[in-house]
Amino acid sequence: MFYRPEAGHGLPHNPFNAIVTPRPIGWIATRGALGDNLAPYSFFNAVAYVPPQVMFASTSRKPDRTGGKDSAAQARESGVFCVNIVAYAARAVMNATSEMFPAGVDEFARAGAAKAECVTIPCPRVADAPASLECVVTQIVTLEGRDNVAVFGRVTGIHLRDDCLVDGRFDVTRFRPLARLGYHDYASIDAVFELRRPGDA
Repeated sequence: MFYRPEAGHGLPHNPFNAIVTPRPIGWIATRGALGDNLAPYSFFNAVAYVPPQVMFASTSRKPDRTGGKDSAAQARESGVFCVNIVAYAARAVMNATSEMFPAGVDEFARAGAAKAECVTIPCPRVADAPASLECVVTQIVTLEGRDNVAVFGRVTGIHLRDDCLVDGRFDVTRFRPLARLGYHDYASIDAVFELRRPGDA
């Protein structure tokens, strides 16, 4: 099968999200004039080591917001955001925060996510997340298409849950990170193996 996206695929569901998988989930926390917000984004990733940088993309809009969804709008307003890593155990709480609430609704409170304050930025974070990345917005890029924006941030502080540190390494098997697949499908990382690059010691 071959199709051009602009011509349509003819399938019951769009296969694009199922092709680009698995995708890490950035559980994005922001704070703005209307209050605190928490929402998951699967268009998320790390993009640089030094300095550490990440991005998330917002790909639609809400009728009560301009400049994308609440997370993108509040990151633009405040200049900061916090990425929280999602553990398998938090899947139901994360999913609850994906509901399209009106602007100003605190998803932490609505979904029962434990909230704590960040250290380097004026923003909330998920208190019991395996890891949280405090970020200062470096640029917001308008992408092709309606209401598509990518938010880039420099990481200014990193929280690691103590039980996820084993022999000096951040051990993902301790919390089974959640990944987004296509359609309504998710996966958790249950098996980890090591491959060394040729020439690595």
